[in-house]
Amino acid sequence: MADERTSYTVRPLDASTWEPFAELVERNGGVFGGCWCMGHHATEDGTSYQGIRGLDKRAAKEDLVRTGRAHAALVLDDAGVAQGWAKFGRTEELPILHQHRRAYEKDEPRRPDWRVACFYTDTRHRREGIARAALGGALDLIAAEGGGTVEAIPEVTDGRVAAGRFLFVASVELFEDHGFERVRQLGKWAWLVRRTVPAGASAAALERG
Repeated sequence: MADERTSYTVRPLDASTWEPFAELVERNGGVFGGCWCMGHHATEDGTSYQGIRGLDKRAAKEDLVRTGRAHAALVLDDAGVAQGWAKFGRTEELPILHQHRRAYEKDEPRRPDWRVACFYTDTRHRREGIARAALGGALDLIAAEGGGTVEAIPEVTDGRVAAGRFLFVASVELFEDHGFERVRQLGKWAWLVRRTVPAGASAAALERG
C-alpha cells in the first residue's frame, strides 16, 4: 500500500532536475545493471547506445538530458528526493524497441507521436504509487507539448505473480486506468496499448479516460 504520509511531486527531467535523477540512479547501482536508462535511445547513425563498448553511460545520458534529447517524468518525494520516473519521448527520440520488436514489426501499426518506454522506482519505495504518479505526470507533460497518440508495451499482471523489479514497462492495468486500450498481444504477457492525449489535458481527466 502507498504510504499516506508521503506526497509526490512530478517534474520533467531536464537540466534543473539532472542531479536528483543522477542521485537516484547512483543510489540504485546504475539501475538495470548499470544502463542509466539509455536502452531506447539511438545514436545519430541509428544504432543503440547499448552496443558502444566502453561508453560512459552517465555522461552520455547527461548530455542527452541537457540538450533536450531525453525526457522523463521524475517523481520527487516531499523532501525533494527523486524516487522514480517514467521515461517518455517522441518516437524519433526513442526509436529502439528491444523486447517484442519482432512481433511489433510483424504487423507494425501507424507510427505514434509518443512512446512511454520504461519505468523505474527506488527499491525501497515500491508499491507506494510512484509508477502511477510517473505515468500521470508523463501524460501531463505530453499534453503540455501538444498531445498526440501515445503507445507503450506493458505487461498484464492480473492473475499472475509479477515481481515489481521486472516490470520495467509497468502493467497493462495501470495504463488502462489512464485510458489506454489494448491494441494487440505481443508476448505471453505483453500488450501494445495506445491512447490519444488531447493537448492541455490534465492528469485527472486522463486517468478517467
